[in-house]
Amino acid sequence: GLSLALGILVDESTVEIENIHSKINGSPSIARAVRQGNLDTAVPRLLAMLCVLAVFIPSFFMQGPARSLFVPLSLAVGFAMIASYLLSSTFVPVLSTWLLRHHYHAQGRTAFDRFHDLYGRGLRPVVRLKWLVVPAYLAGSLLVTFGIGSQLGLEIFPRVDAGRFQLRLKAPTGTRIEKTERISIAALDAITKDVGKDAVEISVGYVGVIPSSYPINAIYQWTGGPEEAILRVALHEDAGVDVEALKRRLREKLAAEMPDVKFSFEPADIVSDVMSFGSPTPVEVAVSGPNFADSRAHAEKIRAELAKIPSLRDLQYAQSLDYPTVSVDIDRERAGISGVTVEEVSRSLVTATSSSRFVVPNYWPDPKSGIGYQVQVEIPVAVMDSVKQVETLPIQRPGGPSLLLRDVAKIRRGTMPGEYDRYNMKRSLSLTANIVGEDLGHVAGQVSKAIEAAGPPPKGVIVDVRGQVAPMRDMLTGLSVGLVMSVVVILLLLTANFQSVRLALVAVSTAPAVVSGVVMALWLTGTTINIQSFMGSIMGIGVAVANAILLVTFAERRRLESRDDPNEAAVQGAQGRLRAILMTSCAMTAGMIPMAIGWGEGGEQSAPLGRAVIGGLVAATIATLLVLPSIFALVQGWAGRQSSSIDPDDPESSYFDLGLEGLPLASTNGDVPQVAPVGTMMSTTALERRDSEHRP
Repeated sequence: GLSLALGILVDESTVEIENIHSKINGSPSIARAVRQGNLDTAVPRLLAMLCVLAVFIPSFFMQGPARSLFVPLSLAVGFAMIASYLLSSTFVPVLSTWLLRHHYHAQGRTAFDRFHDLYGRGLRPVVRLKWLVVPAYLAGSLLVTFGIGSQLGLEIFPRVDAGRFQLRLKAPTGTRIEKTERISIAALDAITKDVGKDAVEISVGYVGVIPSSYPINAIYQWTGGPEEAILRVALHEDAGVDVEALKRRLREKLAAEMPDVKFSFEPADIVSDVMSFGSPTPVEVAVSGPNFADSRAHAEKIRAELAKIPSLRDLQYAQSLDYPTVSVDIDRERAGISGVTVEEVSRSLVTATSSSRFVVPNYWPDPKSGIGYQVQVEIPVAVMDSVKQVETLPIQRPGGPSLLLRDVAKIRRGTMPGEYDRYNMKRSLSLTANIVGEDLGHVAGQVSKAIEAAGPPPKGVIVDVRGQVAPMRDMLTGLSVGLVMSVVVILLLLTANFQSVRLALVAVSTAPAVVSGVVMALWLTGTTINIQSFMGSIMGIGVAVANAILLVTFAERRRLESRDDPNEAAVQGAQGRLRAILMTSCAMTAGMIPMAIGWGEGGEQSAPLGRAVIGGLVAATIATLLVLPSIFALVQGWAGRQSSSIDPDDPESSYFDLGLEGLPLASTNGDVPQVAPVGTMMSTTALERRDSEHRP
């Protein structure tokens, strides 16, 4: 937020100092010039500050991580702008009086004065062609926004090469943990050989699931069985390794060396982890319903359609659906004849295949220290290596003859889902996939088409698209609404200030230029539309409108005071504000350059914001200086001599435009009442000021 505000903090002071400089030659003292310069810009600067604050209002209506990201940004910019306005209205005038007291004498013409005159001569023919300039401006803005904008990619957050990645590998379902460990070590060796041993800073791996007998659940690894492993690798910053290119090479190499193992890359840096919203990959399609068989059948259809999308990689089920099992079906009749209960059978089976801690907790107190230790008894895992071993398990029961498990139960091999994931109490299946070579927005559209191509789901089955797709749509929709809300709020502020909807629309007319400038900047730099670039667009609109306020205010003041035609008033207003607009735009652009380049660690994440602000501000500055005068002249000329305001003290106000032409108006000089000419709009206050013009 401070980086974003850096360029606009000087705008308030720049506008005032520039206006003071323009008043020096016509004032008897520097103090008078400072006073008049402050009075002339007090309201426009206040409006400019309020417009910048208004564009950040939508961030307070965001939800989730987006709100956590941008509310602090908005607060930083907002309070910095308020402080800037207060200081520019108090401290800057005093400082100007002190520091400029020896510099108020007239000086010779400068290079800027010559540029000022050249700009005015070039602007006059442009304003005269306003009926061509304004439609061309609107058409060009729409063409750039929708033509080039449709080619831009969509993402939640810009992709950043953090120099680390996480790899999840799945051996064939049911693989023992010892074998999975060897596969994991082989995968780490392949990574080290590819990037070089010195390039790897650290690697962390976890194989299998945290056992239920482990007393501490250190971290949620989200593994489903002994066949799964998670490997996290961090590379040195100076290794010079492109992580995305490394992932492509590893997919080919590991698939060739281990064809039975499935691999999937997952987010490893904190930002990508948060923006995935709990999903292991950017694309996740969840199928849930009351009947698991129906959900699985429809999920297979969706999987076949998703496999046709060329930009999806690592497509697989998040759950193990065919986990090998040993099914023990108790023959209740034989068990009853033998005098064995189901409880006795299950206790014997659990003790032998897992541990006695699940049946009877057993504690041994140390006679020396008095500390109790839990004692668990279990058969070594290596011994239970076949169905025959299960069949010959003895059933523990008090008294009676010894029985084996096969005497009262049927034991056979089978399969079943390795885990059941539930969402809102319904069992769900998840299809996960990564994206390569394309942006999230275009892939999201292809995923939606694939789901439609799979056909209507069975009764009760629901298909949800999760991962980053749904949050991206929600956030971008919210930001789009926020962009519109910002323009509406600014429009209301300007309408209240100008007492004119027409002048407010003129000031806001630079918004299309901002949007088209942002689109061009993102397209030229290969940047996607994301949260950062959207916030940059909103910020650009606030700054552009702030510059437009200056021009419109001075042009309208010139039109009313000198009774110039709208064309000349527009040119004079633009010339008068030329230096202030150029200085503020250049200061803001210069302040955004380091952010746009992406200097520093994590700079790539905020670079789209800087690029959007620069693109929007450059386009808005050009539109403000070349097109906005034509829009002002067109709107005010189309309205005729009538003032655009509803202020009753305005001599040309439409306040009395109520069909009262020709009614007697009392003169203040004691003369008989005079009849106002048809078409004259005036208030009694205006008649007092211009009485001599309407005497008989």
